Amino acid sequence: MSQTIAPATPATPASAASAVPEPDTGSGTDLSALARRHGLTVSGARPALPAYVRALWSRRHFIGAFATARLTAQYSQAKLGQIWQIMTPLLNATVYYFIFGVLLNTKHGIPDFVPFLVTGVFIWTFTSNSIMAGTRAISGNLGLVRALHFPRAALPIALALQQLQQLLFSMGALVVILVCFGQYPAVGWLLALPALLLQSLFNTGVSMAVARLAARTPDISQLMPFLLRTWMYVSGVMWSVDKVTGGGDLPHVVTVILRYNPAAVFIDLVRFALIDSYTAGQLPPHVWAAALGWALLAGVGGFLFFWKAEEEYGRG
Repeated sequence: MSQTIAPATPATPASAASAVPEPDTGSGTDLSALARRHGLTVSGARPALPAYVRALWSRRHFIGAFATARLTAQYSQAKLGQIWQIMTPLLNATVYYFIFGVLLNTKHGIPDFVPFLVTGVFIWTFTSNSIMAGTRAISGNLGLVRALHFPRAALPIALALQQLQQLLFSMGALVVILVCFGQYPAVGWLLALPALLLQSLFNTGVSMAVARLAARTPDISQLMPFLLRTWMYVSGVMWSVDKVTGGGDLPHVVTVILRYNPAAVFIDLVRFALIDSYTAGQLPPHVWAAALGWALLAGVGGFLFFWKAEEEYGRG
């Protein structure tokens, strides 16, 4: 009897695909485990804090060079060039003297009003410019952020360093003004160094904090000039905080806020160091402790706040 042999059935695509062995990932479909086993890491992931600090320290030369380059280029298109680093705060001081010292007569009862005013304007400008630079630290350098791998905190730190360099140039003009109005160099002037050091730490911390906020919400950079102008008016730049709060007419909480306002604290310390008629009696109690507290709170807090969002910068 003849036997019928059925023709072989061709393999369907599905059966053929099932015959192909799957690559051994070592843990089924856990590709993240495979990536870790071969040393692959998430692109732009936030490093641990100690590693982040070490990476930032290793970029210290870049930070210094970036700050210097920005300072040099800032007024490169102006005919007076770097002279504007000194002229800008001087012109501001002149305007404030006319408006507040002459028209509003805030100079009444304040000895050495011109050194008092110019010192306040220069020190306030340092803080104001540092914070404004922070609002553009990420958004103004997106090409750099997206092209290169480096700790993003280097950008607001470099911009704060740029403002410190600019302040040092301006201090030369401030010294000339002080001498012209009878304030001669003395040992007490050295107290300005720790005051400016603490202010620099404070400025850098606030700059990093606003850099993170502005990177997420660009409108911050538009709002910041109004906030800074309001802050300036309550910081005793053009008037004496001691005279306003010394009469006892203000509520105690308002007096404390005005006297321990961080901008006012740093301005008071530099005035105390440079102006003979500005005595310790015009400083709030424990003023050095307050300055140190503000510097550490803003410096450390701002750095941690910025580091927490490290992997978000330049994306979106």
